[in-house]
Amino acid sequence: MAVSTGWENPSALRRQQILRATRTVAMVGASPNPARASNFVATYLLSTTKFDTYFINPNATEMLGHPVYKTLADLPVVPDLVDVFRRRQDLPAVLDEVIALGVGEGGVHTFWTQFGLLDEDVARRAEAAGLEVVMDHCLKVEHARFHGGLHLAGFDTGVISSRRRTG
Repeated sequence: MAVSTGWENPSALRRQQILRATRTVAMVGASPNPARASNFVATYLLSTTKFDTYFINPNATEMLGHPVYKTLADLPVVPDLVDVFRRRQDLPAVLDEVIALGVGEGGVHTFWTQFGLLDEDVARRAEAAGLEVVMDHCLKVEHARFHGGLHLAGFDTGVISSRRRTG
């Protein structure tokens, strides 16, 4: 594991602002396998958010009733946010694809990686290219957290309450 050299994720408030500004999400490494975390996140994004969500996987053609694209360059739009579900060693190449789409106004705004994916060198390179970077955070968890769907147990059970029982 790499030694931390001081790179930090944006604050919770800034992550919330990023999600509020996001309209389109591309999930790189999305899997049609329902046992995979990316499939669970995709199901959540499609059913709970207003994001236009696109899936990238060179080995799939359809996922959850939506087309799957082989590369980011194949997308019909340039997404606001690219959410990565790939191995850590794949991050530099994925970042290259993101940068090739364009960054900033009319391009990608945010490079986001899921739990367990943290590479400070990639984060710095992404920021130097003009991207906002969030690493080692689940897009579903963060969205739910900021939109009332995440409780202390990690999900909305409707059972846990801070209200006192009367009577």
